[in-house]
Amino acid sequence: MLKPDRLIPLFLTSLLLLFPNLLQAEQADARQPSRADVIVYGATPGGFCAAIAAAREGAEVILLEPTDHIGGLNTGGLSFSDSNQTVRSTVMGLFDEWHTRIEKDYADRGITLPYKVSVKDQSKWTYEPHVAMRVTRQMLDEAGVKVLPEQRLQSVKKEVTQIKELVTSRGRFAAQVFVDGTYEGDLLAAAGVSWTIGREGKAEYGESLAGKRYPKGRMKINGFDDQGQPLPLITTTDAGPEDEGDSRVMVYSFRLCLTDDPDNRVPFPRPKHYDPARFEVVRRYVKSGGRVGWDMYPLPGGKLDGNNSIGGQFSLGLVGACNGWSEADAAGRAAIWEEHKQYTLEFYHFLTTDPVVPEKIRQQYARLGLCKDEFAEYGHFSPALYVREGRRMRGMFVLSQKDILDQPQKEDPIVISSFPIDSHDCQRVALKGGGVINEGTIFPVRRAYPKQGYAYHVPYRSILPKPDECTNLLVPVALSCTHVGISSIRVEPTWMILGQSAGIAAAMTASQNTTVQKLPYPELRERLLKRGQVLELPEVPPEPKTVSGIDPKTLPGVVLDDGAAELKGSWSRSTNFKPYIGKGYVHDGKQGNGTASATFRFKVPRAGRYQLLMAYSAHPTRAKQVPVTVSSGTERATLTVDQTRPLPAGKRFREIGTVRLQGDTETTITVSNDQTDGFVILDAIQLLPIAEK
Repeated sequence: MLKPDRLIPLFLTSLLLLFPNLLQAEQADARQPSRADVIVYGATPGGFCAAIAAAREGAEVILLEPTDHIGGLNTGGLSFSDSNQTVRSTVMGLFDEWHTRIEKDYADRGITLPYKVSVKDQSKWTYEPHVAMRVTRQMLDEAGVKVLPEQRLQSVKKEVTQIKELVTSRGRFAAQVFVDGTYEGDLLAAAGVSWTIGREGKAEYGESLAGKRYPKGRMKINGFDDQGQPLPLITTTDAGPEDEGDSRVMVYSFRLCLTDDPDNRVPFPRPKHYDPARFEVVRRYVKSGGRVGWDMYPLPGGKLDGNNSIGGQFSLGLVGACNGWSEADAAGRAAIWEEHKQYTLEFYHFLTTDPVVPEKIRQQYARLGLCKDEFAEYGHFSPALYVREGRRMRGMFVLSQKDILDQPQKEDPIVISSFPIDSHDCQRVALKGGGVINEGTIFPVRRAYPKQGYAYHVPYRSILPKPDECTNLLVPVALSCTHVGISSIRVEPTWMILGQSAGIAAAMTASQNTTVQKLPYPELRERLLKRGQVLELPEVPPEPKTVSGIDPKTLPGVVLDDGAAELKGSWSRSTNFKPYIGKGYVHDGKQGNGTASATFRFKVPRAGRYQLLMAYSAHPTRAKQVPVTVSSGTERATLTVDQTRPLPAGKRFREIGTVRLQGDTETTITVSNDQTDGFVILDAIQLLPIAEK
């Protein structure tokens, strides 16, 4: 029989075996906490800019990061600055300095980039991940920020409305002011601050872009297997009421740093397991004529940035798998991360090996590999999952659609944001009546000229919790806004400047021994301006005044508007590009599968030769070989139209050929999307008689 003095140690040993964190927590509580004026939790772009900004104001700063990677997406694969779609003259402060330092890093090594940061045009600013990491580390070191990775948050000690300490997996940390720099809003949630996740309904904030979204064409494929069950990669058979919100977030993916340079190319790792049946729905889509893959942006060093295609039906994003990420613990997130990596490797394997993929596409992707000189410690694979949307605080001011498009001016701005409202897919639905459709995309809501989002203020109140919940916390990344709002805010240019503003506010709050809500805004504004930020809304030139719709009856010749066509297949109506003929135009959703056609039936007033012209909105995403078939009695002609070619200056139509038409008999003109490689636009056809000599 065991003696009592042996029972207690055995009991404690058993407890420690069952609960190993007990000893760690006890040791953490026994130590004195590390102290600073400001603690930033989360080394995302918004987080590291908050830390740098606070330190430059004289505050002692500790930057805690739950993973082993510093810099979030900026150093984790996203190598193409989305600021090309913003009003660049307003995107200043630390964001501008960071890019200027990147440009100098290249210049010091004798490399000239294809852009100048000092020129605020719409050019694409690109860089390599290892250069971005070097510059980020330099700025943190110069500012004197103490950077501590692998500090996973375990608990928050709070007295009334004040956070006193953070307990992490490796220690305890105390400060006067805290900044939540995470994509997910981890600190605000642990501190008991109100938050939401997912999408609001249309009525909640009066947002026309809220609720369910179906801008993409329906895929004419069966989304069910032989037993009537949804195929893999289908997320639901019922998307829910169109006007209502839900808890789903837009798709996550990796930003891949790729190369086809044999000297720097590392082959893609083979997936741990690959079941061809998982890609049956993709296979059916490709067989129907659909195109799959991802977007790629050229980078310095002969590299490419691979991104989920917002307009694609199947791409790098694993639709639906990101739900639950923000709410999950470390083990749960690790599992979701691995699930996304596995899908990425499987998708690449499908693109390069499946016989259904056209050989040209297989070869195109087979030439690509990971980069030998990037992410070596991670097997050259991107270390950061693109968390496009996580929790969103419900703070003092909820920024919504009207604040972007209708009421952009605010009394307490801390940043000017101007990225388009832009959301990726949230669901992939197998329709019981036939077909598959992706739901959730908001295609970019922006100006036509210049091609950028609408400029608006993000107010200081949007990064402040309600004062009865917490008075020493700032939230610049998971800030207080709607899903539609975050769809515009959610890019690094905005998050970096929001982080800078939060860092300056945190340092000022600590030095004045006040609360974040009571910090005088005029003093904060003065400090932001001294640090190079822009807070006055820009004078953007008005868009060219054009008549939205041109009455076809006012045009010469025979004008056939899209409204008079017999449409077959999936066409979507739009008025996005102006001017247009009639009441708008239709497009095929970039399907290129030959299932969409539009036929005009008419008679010409007299037989003879006619000049055939087409009205469309030219754009790089348009199809280059749109087939147009003309049949008139015994006369027949087939033409192809390159809709990437602009129309002649000042003209509404472009000539696409000459045809001979017979009188007193029906003429048909058919436009289709057979084997097209972009959006097919159908606005109007014009026929002008040619005088016979």
